[in-house]
Amino acid sequence: MKTIDSPYILSLDSDNADLPSAGGKGLNLCLLTRAGFPVPPGYILSTAAYDDYMRSNQLDEVIASALQDLAVEDANALEEASQTIRAGFAAGQLSTELSQAIVEIDEALDRAPAAVRSSATAEDLPGHSFAGQQDTFLNVVGEDAIATAVIKCWSSLWTARAIGYRARSGLDRGQLSLAVIIQHMVPSDSSGVLFTANPLTGKRDELVIDAVFGLGEALVSGQVEPDHYLVDPEGTILHQTLGSKSVLIRSADGGGTQTLAQEAASRQVLSEKQLSELAGLGISAAELFGSPQDIEWAIRDERLWLLQSRPITTLYPLPEGLAPEPLRVLLSFGAVQGMLDPITPLGRDALRSVFVGGAELFGYHFTLETVPTLLEAGERLWVDASGILKTGLGRRIMKGALDYVEPGAGQGLAELLQDGSFPAPLRVRPAIFRYLVKTVLPLLPRVFRTLCHPDAQRNRLLEQMESWLGKLQAQIQAAETPAQLLALIRRTASDAFYFLLPQFVPRFAVGMATYNLLTKLAASLQDESIDTRMMMRGLPGNVTTEMDLDLWGVSQDIREDQVSYALFKTAAPQELAGEYLSGRLPAAAQEALARFMERYGVRGLGEIDLGRPRWQDDPTPLLQALQSYLQIDDPALAPDAVFERGQVAAKAEIEHLVQALRKSRGGWLKSRLARWAALRMRVLVGLRETPKFTIIRFFAMLRQALLSYGERWTAQGSLERPDDVFFLRLSELDALAAGESRDWKGLVQAHRQSSERESQRVQIPRLLLSDGRAYYGGIPSPAESGGGQLSGSPVSPGVVEGRVRVVLDPRQAELQPGEILVCPGTDPSWTPLFLAAGGLLMEVGGMMTHGAVVAREYGIPAVVGIHQVTSQLQTGQLVRVDGSTGLVTVLDD
Repeated sequence: MKTIDSPYILSLDSDNADLPSAGGKGLNLCLLTRAGFPVPPGYILSTAAYDDYMRSNQLDEVIASALQDLAVEDANALEEASQTIRAGFAAGQLSTELSQAIVEIDEALDRAPAAVRSSATAEDLPGHSFAGQQDTFLNVVGEDAIATAVIKCWSSLWTARAIGYRARSGLDRGQLSLAVIIQHMVPSDSSGVLFTANPLTGKRDELVIDAVFGLGEALVSGQVEPDHYLVDPEGTILHQTLGSKSVLIRSADGGGTQTLAQEAASRQVLSEKQLSELAGLGISAAELFGSPQDIEWAIRDERLWLLQSRPITTLYPLPEGLAPEPLRVLLSFGAVQGMLDPITPLGRDALRSVFVGGAELFGYHFTLETVPTLLEAGERLWVDASGILKTGLGRRIMKGALDYVEPGAGQGLAELLQDGSFPAPLRVRPAIFRYLVKTVLPLLPRVFRTLCHPDAQRNRLLEQMESWLGKLQAQIQAAETPAQLLALIRRTASDAFYFLLPQFVPRFAVGMATYNLLTKLAASLQDESIDTRMMMRGLPGNVTTEMDLDLWGVSQDIREDQVSYALFKTAAPQELAGEYLSGRLPAAAQEALARFMERYGVRGLGEIDLGRPRWQDDPTPLLQALQSYLQIDDPALAPDAVFERGQVAAKAEIEHLVQALRKSRGGWLKSRLARWAALRMRVLVGLRETPKFTIIRFFAMLRQALLSYGERWTAQGSLERPDDVFFLRLSELDALAAGESRDWKGLVQAHRQSSERESQRVQIPRLLLSDGRAYYGGIPSPAESGGGQLSGSPVSPGVVEGRVRVVLDPRQAELQPGEILVCPGTDPSWTPLFLAAGGLLMEVGGMMTHGAVVAREYGIPAVVGIHQVTSQLQTGQLVRVDGSTGLVTVLDD
């Protein structure tokens, strides 16, 4: 390709093209060209040209004025702003240098008809596709027409659709720019799109091709019904549908296109040979880019050309190196934890180390690098459940567990097992059975002791947890070098599971078993007025509930001090947080909050991630919660009073069951059994949160030690800031600690950018299969659920009406007392909001997830597992939440 000496021009085989200069589409075409793919020759008018045009015509001022105070939900306002901006572009003048650059491109292309395509720097992000938002002009003839098309491409960055989409996606307009691709026009005989993975199912071994006669504009503009092919990677047709293809768009003489009617329903656009060639090129392109691609293609005189390649942003990525067969089933670790955000690199390594210890319990010996049960995809963790699903016993165990922690995933699993995708269950091998018996038998004495002495065993567990943490604290303090600390992380994180599970599981299992016994006894009566979930209200010993009630106590200390109370009624939460961290709050507030922080400051949003900040780093969410508590003036609505009423209600429900059983056949024995079970359930089920709180406290110790080394490496110039340590893998930190010379700042930046991209993903699957299929849905709506109703899994009984408050981040909650909290999922950092909430709706979760447990204990009606509830409901809507049936009724719009 001819080289053009201009700072504004990049050839498609240029080594200098990158995203900031060539835009996403242009960069991908350069990569394809350099790799030898058939791409029409051409050039890129770089983003420097766009920036020059903006600057010389003062268009930044036009844009800023048009977007000032813009209501992005108002379609008319968006259109008016777009017209103003685009009129400014149309009225602008090209500089002499830009005009000359366009002349040189036209000459280099031998003044042949050109395709002029936009290439924006706002690349496609997970869950955000920018396809079709900017303009393309086909069969453009002559330098004047090219110049006009270029300016229209630039201005198409500011269509009403693009402005609104970026605003709703939270993308900064200050980083936007646009390059323009000018190529030889392919007057195609046929054209279309190729998806190198099935965009509907996610299957990576299925390709989807849509094809039409003539130019692809008829297809992308929705004017024609194409031929539709589903093929395998070799191009063999698995299924095809011939479309009507009643519209044909082709190049017009002298420039532009013409649209014609045609009769082509019976004609197949692509031959088997062409399908095979297209599939092969598509697979090769996907390998080049490292992800499934959405490719535009064209054929002229039997020659195939690739016009565009971009990632299929709707697909969830698979773990690296995961083969599609044998089929493996991955469960979202985040959905179970109620934390769907990406996890930092070091946070993922810490959790994988914990699973190494879990494997040791069952006789498997792995390292952090080889543990197969916890995989990574999309900067998140996935539990490989394939092994346990191989047997009928394992399937029953998995189903029972998911019923309690993530019934939405359980629904997806049930569909998978029913459709025959997963092999029929095998018998439990004698060796595995013997090992399970060997593992479980030593725990039986602890189970028996817990049945006999539940209070003593509960206290014993808490003592063991404190003793374990004390030893770890001493070991961390004894570590004299970063290498010793990192070795300690590997060893003690692995030991965590090995220690905690044998101590915790037998005791908590007794609590859950006695709850199940109560449920079976209640079911035997066929009395719908008895609800065993009510018996879990006001449970003692739940560390998360105790934390929330302690925070309520802080609010009352503040209320009783006039100076503190006045400040909290008027100051912003961020200001209060700053005052606390600097020790300048009024004495009563400072002391009360400090007492709370001494025990609970280690908690925070996404706390299961070692790399996430804690409340002791930024207490703003707590200050917001305290301000919300101070708005509760009715003593009957005070959280401690609500909690006490929950305890009374639970005891009354237990008595209700006991009395009803006494009247049934064998009533004397059944009623005594119910009292016996209820006592143990009430003592032990509150332990649900204890192991995680223990791990979080351990992680907090590690955080402080790691941050101290982060400060040292920052002072040495290896890192930009101390918390960069969390954006390195454990093996990378090993190398840094050993003094290896690398671009550590660049590596951290790459990890941070990857995490930021993944944080834009709108939906996270509950289940992910190795062939690419993903299950997103929650609990299916019952037949009686129609318009105006949503449904999910009922986890906390009761009915409440209130206004919705959709909250995606508890740090920006602004929840008012009595509002219905609607959120993706919750970890303990969310639960202070529950004290003010009237009800709770979540996208993920089950009976025993954090949000459900705490909601029951506070008597807040709650429904979980509602698919996309944060987008189906809007802040301010009036709804009725029935936590007994799982139905949510919208009462107004």
